[in-house]
Amino acid sequence: QVQHVESGGGLVQPGGSLRLSCAASGRIFSIYNMGWYRQAPGKQRELVAFITSGGNDNYVDSVKGRFTISRDDAKKTVYLQMNSLKPEDTAVYYCNRYPSFPEFWGQGTQVIVSS
Repeated sequence: QVQHVESGGGLVQPGGSLRLSCAASGRIFSIYNMGWYRQAPGKQRELVAFITSGGNDNYVDSVKGRFTISRDDAKKTVYLQMNSLKPEDTAVYYCNRYPSFPEFWGQGTQVIVSS
């Protein structure tokens, strides 16, 4: 069974930065594409960024130039560096494989961007 444990969220002012981490369990990590997703209050969960097993990164338009996804296969961890945060980035952030597996969602980490 694969589990994902997200951390690093918190309260930050607009324009600030946070770095999220997601530690994965399971024997194999490096062969999978990994994604960061978010769910804002009253909205559906959406993809934010994903990184392929080969290290190629992709972003939705709303975070391009502000967020950076990376991975450390030795640590079975995927990261999301978030800069120039905006109030509309407020959400619970999750990681999962990409495409996502319903049974592999973790608890997420809350990000609140507010002054």
